[in-house]
Amino acid sequence: MDVSRRTLVKIGIAATATASTPAIALSRAGAAFPSGFHWGAATAGHQIEGSNVNSDFWVLENTKPTIFSVPSGDACNSLFLWEADLDLAKAIGLNAYRFSIEWSRIEPQPGQFSIAMLDHYKRVINGCRTRGMTPMVTFSHWTVPVWFAARGGWTMADSADLFARYCDRAMRHLGAEIGIAFTLNEPNGLLIALRMLPPQVVEAQTAMLDAASKDHGVSHFVGGPAFGQIEEMLPNMLHAHRLGKAAIKAVRSDLPVGATLAVSDEQAVGPRSKRDAMQQAFYGAWIDNVKTDDFVGVQNYNRNVWTETGKLPPSPGATLSSEGNEIVPGSLAGAVRYVHEATKRPILVTEHGYYITDDAIRAKQLPLALAELKRAMDEGVPVLGYVHWSLMDNFEWTSGYAPKLGLASVDPVTFQRTAKPSAAIYGRIARQNAL
Repeated sequence: MDVSRRTLVKIGIAATATASTPAIALSRAGAAFPSGFHWGAATAGHQIEGSNVNSDFWVLENTKPTIFSVPSGDACNSLFLWEADLDLAKAIGLNAYRFSIEWSRIEPQPGQFSIAMLDHYKRVINGCRTRGMTPMVTFSHWTVPVWFAARGGWTMADSADLFARYCDRAMRHLGAEIGIAFTLNEPNGLLIALRMLPPQVVEAQTAMLDAASKDHGVSHFVGGPAFGQIEEMLPNMLHAHRLGKAAIKAVRSDLPVGATLAVSDEQAVGPRSKRDAMQQAFYGAWIDNVKTDDFVGVQNYNRNVWTETGKLPPSPGATLSSEGNEIVPGSLAGAVRYVHEATKRPILVTEHGYYITDDAIRAKQLPLALAELKRAMDEGVPVLGYVHWSLMDNFEWTSGYAPKLGLASVDPVTFQRTAKPSAAIYGRIARQNAL
């Protein structure tokens, strides 16, 4: 990478080379994490690459009406500046990087696969390896090709087969150096959204999809945040995970493969709490579907406390996220305990972070959350690693660029990455492998 591009990574902490992570050792009580523990940060292609014009999200961002506050545009320009991203992660002190390959770039038309884009993602994977970081690759981080959405998206009877075909082709080109693979990102997220968002949001989403259908001359454009179609989509997405995993394993049987689930720490208050019913609605189908995976990816951002009538508001005086949710240090550990108990599978924390603009809160809360996670590990929960969301501020879907979840900020004009103070605190923990 040339010097001018390297200057995009402005970071005031020492860069430390890290060897490829070995097998996970047994956890022991105390501040130290197991040998070989994965310390990473996550991104997603559509949220950082920019100009993902063949994706369903690009279409919906630019549809009228739309529920997106702004279009993604250039995002972080990471399609061209991916080396700066890897240098940033390495400089922080991480030994893993989770990112997604874009189905819409790799298969822009049905059955037409781009060797140029497959080679691009191979360079990113190899770039992780040369920097001593394990490449953790998500095959579909929500986005799908426009042609897939225009045919009905995940409501199509053959959608799982089409996803498996894509996984097979991508895996045969990229699979040799992937460290950990994920089929689908948060496929249960729309189940949560359907039940937690107000009806008018679902109505607005339906109007947006109807407009996209009309624009594309089809009857059923299903893409992006299709809350209203999730019950129709669910069986096919469950099948897609199974077929996608099988396709990946057929190329490399030794590669660890799983899905990632959005999981809040659900707590019960009172004898008739709605907690168990909500857990079943949010997670039940997917918990059953991942019980034979190599691990389960857990993505946690908040806690919900349920009574017999509904969800309690935040505690008085609590530290709140930008979304108004209470920030609780133990929420990550609570989610991890629940998923491990329900599946009996090892856990990989694939996302955890804070919807906040004040980085001082992230810097304070992250070590507290990691201490609670370590306590769960000392109690016997097998956790393979922790991956923070996100490496840098990026396009946060319908909320646009307002949420700031990154360990680094990104200038929207120069695309310069600048580490925040929380990056130094997280990096110190990662390099020491201890709190």
